[in-house]
This record gives sequence, C-alpha cells and structure tokens, in this order.
Amino acid sequence: MDGMDAVERELALLARRSRNASRRMARDVHPDVDAAAYGLLARLWEAGAGRPSELAAHFGVGKPTVARQLACLQQLGLVERRPDPEDGRAHLVDLTEQGRGRVSVQREERQAVLRDRFGQWSDDELAELVRVLARLNDVLV
Repeated sequence: MDGMDAVERELALLARRSRNASRRMARDVHPDVDAAAYGLLARLWEAGAGRPSELAAHFGVGKPTVARQLACLQQLGLVERRPDPEDGRAHLVDLTEQGRGRVSVQREERQAVLRDRFGQWSDDELAELVRVLARLNDVLV
C-alpha cells in the first residue's frame, strides 16, 4: 500500500468516526438536533453571535442550509435571532441561555472523554497533534 492509499484510508476512517461523534454530541444537547446543526451550536459557543451568512461561509455550505438548521435550533429554544446593531437590515444569531447551558454540559463531558483518551500523551505529543490537525484542516479547505 502506498502512502496516499494509507492517507485515504485513515481520512475515511476519521470522517466516519467524526460523523458518529457529531451525532452523539448533537443528541446529548437535544434529541432533535441534527449532527450538522451541532456544528452551528459549537461555532456560536466558540465565536459568539454571528450572521447566518458568516456561519455558512465558515462551514462552506449554502445560506439556505444554515437557515434551515438555525430555524430548527430556534424552534428547540437553543438559538435566538436579534437585530445586528451595526446593520439594521441584518440579524445576528446566538445561543440562548438554554442553548449555552446544554452546549456547556456537552462540552464538559466531551473534554472529560478527551482527557481520558489522551491522558498518557505528553504535552509535546499533544502539541504535535494540534499542529498536524491544523495543517490537515488547512489542506482540506
């Protein structure tokens, strides 16, 4: 097996496991949250309020896709829309208090799992993993 075959195999495995993990994390937040919509919740947690168009650009998906996901999250009480103070024609989306609480609990649980699984890794090994993953993310854009 050549190097590119191994890369392709490992990327496919990582993608499958990542999809499964996203589904579990989404269900942990709320049983009706779609795995793809979980990414929106996580992004809002990390970056704060944003315009739907910014979220679409960040994930490389169309605005209608983000709009559908946000509508579902809003109906579940996890996100809210408010006018953009910089542009009265636009609106921002942010986590509600309920959404922030649920994402917070899920993130704490996920961090505990990661600490357990990577507990034997050295700080240097973790730093190298982060460096390689960041490089991988840059390549896969």
